[in-house]
Amino acid sequence: MSIPAPFFDEIRNRLNLSDVIGKRVKVTRAGREFKACCPFHHEKTPSFTINDDKQFYHCFGCGAHGDVIKFTMEHDNLAFMDAIEMLAAEAGLQVPKASPEEAARAKKANDLYDLMEAATSFFEKALAQPHNHDAMTYLLDRGFTRETIAEFRLGFAPDDGQALRKYLNSLGYSDKDMITAGVARASTRGTEPYAFFRDRVMFPVPDRRGRIVAFGGRVLPEHLRPPQRSDFTPPKYINSSETPLFHKGKMLYGEPKARRAAAEDQPLILVEGYMDVIACAQSGFNGALAPMGTAVTEEQIQAMWQMIPDFSKVPILCFDGDNAGRKAATRVCERILPLLEPGKSINFAFMPDGEDPDSLIKSSGVKGLNDVLSQSVSLFDFIWNSYVAGKAFKTPEMRAGVIKQLENEVAKISNQDVQVHYKSLLRSKVSDKFFPRKTFDRNNKGKSNPLAGLRPKRPRAHAQSVFTKVLLAALLNHPHVFEGVEDVISGMSLNNPRHEALRQNIIGELSDDLTMEHGVLIESLRQKGYAQEISDICNESVYVHASFCSQKANQGEVQAQWLKYWNDGNDSGLGQEIQNGWKRVSNEEDEEKLRNLYFMKTSRDNQ
Repeated sequence: MSIPAPFFDEIRNRLNLSDVIGKRVKVTRAGREFKACCPFHHEKTPSFTINDDKQFYHCFGCGAHGDVIKFTMEHDNLAFMDAIEMLAAEAGLQVPKASPEEAARAKKANDLYDLMEAATSFFEKALAQPHNHDAMTYLLDRGFTRETIAEFRLGFAPDDGQALRKYLNSLGYSDKDMITAGVARASTRGTEPYAFFRDRVMFPVPDRRGRIVAFGGRVLPEHLRPPQRSDFTPPKYINSSETPLFHKGKMLYGEPKARRAAAEDQPLILVEGYMDVIACAQSGFNGALAPMGTAVTEEQIQAMWQMIPDFSKVPILCFDGDNAGRKAATRVCERILPLLEPGKSINFAFMPDGEDPDSLIKSSGVKGLNDVLSQSVSLFDFIWNSYVAGKAFKTPEMRAGVIKQLENEVAKISNQDVQVHYKSLLRSKVSDKFFPRKTFDRNNKGKSNPLAGLRPKRPRAHAQSVFTKVLLAALLNHPHVFEGVEDVISGMSLNNPRHEALRQNIIGELSDDLTMEHGVLIESLRQKGYAQEISDICNESVYVHASFCSQKANQGEVQAQWLKYWNDGNDSGLGQEIQNGWKRVSNEEDEEKLRNLYFMKTSRDNQ
């Protein structure tokens, strides 16, 4: 939506920059200006200056500079429109709307935000009342300070189902408004609406701009509740239902504080519930977040990535260390694999048995939680361990089976760049797991050869040369097949140094651009100095051995013909190449090439 420039000027004119910044960091007057320790880098001596007359701030330490809008965006980690709407509300302005309908919707939403703010104040005041001291005692006994209780605006919903309704009615809000906002329910008995939350500790849920959009309510422990009039056992937690302001699957509890933490390079930590978030924040883990009583959703993962300003976006997801926690982590894997992009992933941290972040901080302090977070595992390692850790694979069939399962997991990754790297890491892990490295010793040559069973016929040198030329020619003339043969061509190692260098450059070019056309690829390689090699490979003397590698071949058949040619050629030559190479191997680089060849052969034989 286009906003007229005068509106931005009006925001700047109505708001003192020092007041806006002073709500976030400690500001002191210095003559006609103000100064503070810069919120954008760590410093002990203030070098951050604020000039209300000129309406800008400047840091002489890190160079940060801007106006009230830029400060709000960068400090609070908000998008442009979110910052504008926040500042407009603070300045008592309405953001210009594109149409009467949009203006009406905005007014209705603002009325609901005001209602939720009033309800929050009601719950806060109720918590402070002497006759509700049991609720306050419960929170203090949980280890929360009064400052933390005030910061998170915790409250208490009285047992009287009409108390909140009467209070909001007195402020002019209708029963319909309360029902729409989710703080009241219509009676099924034809009587008056009643409060949805009753006799519960209340956790207001703010959106990214800090506006209250929902509530969570925790029942007090049984010894602090009035005697029950029936055998009914209330659920420990209840949350607001979906409303025009609140969409459960998209929301994360603790987002405003976590956004600011992410902007300061603090890690984002996804925990289970309200208590965990508050306990983490009170202990200095300001990036703590929690889903709203649901399994982690795709939208919540995307929201965490958006909060992190760096290219590397890797929040830590905390789960219980039992089977239920690992199953929950597995479900997250299923959701996140299709979403992965360069720089975007997650790590998993698993809590000790019977502990959650809240209880762990109480029993082991900040160090206890730090230790758990420091042992978090990457998404790839979690998937690998889920299939491999603690299991024995005694037969070729079992090994081939688990490799296939892992390949199926990797295939779920939509982003091809990320998938290529997962495939490469998977090959390496499979090789390390099933074909362990040999310790090299010049006096140990010839001992313990795991490849001794390969005894195929040795191919003639001329045939071997033609074999590699055909494969390269097909790639040069038909680069579109690269994606389908990438695993094979990437694992090859050619005896001819110039052909090997050409192979590596072809892989590099096509990995960067899977849609590269034949002419563009040839010209790029020629400019790199491979004109002679291309001339030797792309000619009739090579095409006569395998017509599929020529430019005239049917493009739809090239990939299948390439793979068949590769398989047929390996039956006569690959095993002998491995066998002979093992006899000559004297360092880990040579061995790595042989292990890759062996892995390709065994993978092909098991298909």
